[in-house]
Parts: sequence; structure tokens; C-alpha cells
Amino acid sequence: MSPDYIKAQLILLISIVAAIAFVGCIYELSYGAPDFGFAITWAILLTSLPLGVYTFFKAVTLARKSI
Repeated sequence: MSPDYIKAQLILLISIVAAIAFVGCIYELSYGAPDFGFAITWAILLTSLPLGVYTFFKAVTLARKSI
């Protein structure tokens, strides 16, 4: 395995964690009583979406380069 492929896997892991955080924030906000409060939950929601999308595309491009 090339170093770019391993790096792509680690970046993909970050993308997965960001996606889980995004879905969890949506669930918490729809429930009506977020554990961390509305402000922090919205902040996590708004940062996890672009982070997840960016890291996903970055991981895909690195994986394609390593082939």
C-alpha cells in the first residue's frame, strides 16, 4: 500500500466521524433538548457538514492518485 492510500483511509475516517456528528446533531435538534445546548449543537452541525464533504472528496482524490 502506498502512503497516499493510507493517508486517504485516515482522511476518510475523519469524514465518517463528521458525518456521524452531523446526523447526531440533526437528531438532537429534532428531539428538542440537545445535550450540549442549542448553540454548541448548531456549531457542530454547521462545521461537520463542510468538513465531512471536503474530507470525503479529498480522500477519494488521494485514493485515485494512489492506484
